[in-house]
Amino acid sequence: MKNLMIMGTASHVGKSILTAALCRIFFEEGKRVAPFKAQQMALNSFVTADGLEIGRAQAMQAEAACVAPRVEFNPVLLKPTGNMSSQVIVNGKPVGVMSAAEYHSGYSLRAFEAVKVALKKLAAEFDMLVIEGAGSPAEVNLKANDIVNMRVAKYLNAPVILVADIDRGGALAALVGTLELLDADERDLVKGLVINKFRGDVNLFLPAVDFLESKTGKPVLGILPHIENLGIDDEDSVSLDDKISAGGEVNIAVIRLNKISNFTDFDSLAAEPDVNLFYAKNPAELAAADLIIIPGSKNTSEDLIWLKENNFVAQILNKPVIGICGGFQMLGRKIFDPAQSESTHTELDGLNLLPIETTFAAEKFTRQVKVDADFEFCGSYICAKNLDGYEIHSGVTAAGKIVAAGNIFGTYIHGIFDNDKFRRQIVNAVRITKNLAPIDETKNLRAERQKNYERLAKIVRENLNMSLLEKIISASGN
Repeated sequence: MKNLMIMGTASHVGKSILTAALCRIFFEEGKRVAPFKAQQMALNSFVTADGLEIGRAQAMQAEAACVAPRVEFNPVLLKPTGNMSSQVIVNGKPVGVMSAAEYHSGYSLRAFEAVKVALKKLAAEFDMLVIEGAGSPAEVNLKANDIVNMRVAKYLNAPVILVADIDRGGALAALVGTLELLDADERDLVKGLVINKFRGDVNLFLPAVDFLESKTGKPVLGILPHIENLGIDDEDSVSLDDKISAGGEVNIAVIRLNKISNFTDFDSLAAEPDVNLFYAKNPAELAAADLIIIPGSKNTSEDLIWLKENNFVAQILNKPVIGICGGFQMLGRKIFDPAQSESTHTELDGLNLLPIETTFAAEKFTRQVKVDADFEFCGSYICAKNLDGYEIHSGVTAAGKIVAAGNIFGTYIHGIFDNDKFRRQIVNAVRITKNLAPIDETKNLRAERQKNYERLAKIVRENLNMSLLEKIISASGN
């Protein structure tokens, strides 16, 4: 198995998207290719067919590679819980909540054993692995216990491509500085540089390319353009500020909870041409909403208290509302937490919009599901068969997969809006409340995503020195 590793000068420079692009390019070349990220830190996650939890970005990259998501693509997942702590998930199952100090002072190196086992399994099945790093490999305070960047590269003797985001500024300094902070053997593994998210005339940047190559001794493999309307899941909450759609007739507000999770659930709604979707940080922003969504939360109890203390409730009570996962739990009458797993409260009043009660338990439910929708919402009849999605939650709610009452409905199912017919029915129900005619045309979201991967691959292929990249990969050894 050949390996190629994508590292960045910082978080959110485009590592995840470039990894996806290369997965699609190598797939189109006929290779059996898979994505890999040893350790992911994110609140967006996905459940595999066998009920194991991985980072959502690796599920997206697997889709780009045309392979089914599996736990070996992301053996270690950290889900921040607040107070400098994270739930640690190894091989798809939680092993506990640890502080940053606890994790980095010893556990991470134990978790690297799971990384090595995953790599061994993948090596037996794939021709090519495209590996994503995390943050920057030059974080000198973390490097001794880091298991996602240079430790992986050195373990595999994998060639590294270092990416910088020129759109945020300081790209040249970031590339040069990152290389300077690496050890000599780590620097030797870096085989090329990539400038990402470039806007404007590339010819004006060519003197900077000459400078970089002369200063670092590394070739610049390409200058990738800023791509508008990519239509592919982003990885982390930094991108929430960019996740808006404008110009639609239906205004949908997703409340930006303090501990929001799985916000990719709503990308498919934002892609509808008649939807204006935005993330509301304060209750005043909800006034313009035709529909309010309370999303998933890594800490339902604390976010419910936050909603109440920040005066969101009055707006919520006067609008059509959908709750997903943690948001579903908040819509009920009561939330019980006898073990105080989420807060110091053993009992909280919910928003009392649905006839449900939730009790938090030690077991975490992670599973893919299929369900039929058959309920009334905003005066319209919603009927759709074989909706697929997945559940990730700790609370037990004695109710069906979907619970509805009048202008309110809630569900534990992440990804439910990715079902085309269902999504269109929900948007049409809101349209009718605004005296707008329903739209009959239904988008094929999965087909559009495939076209988006093809478009992304084409752009990267055209702007990256693929022949030099192939030589770098061919020259690498394991």
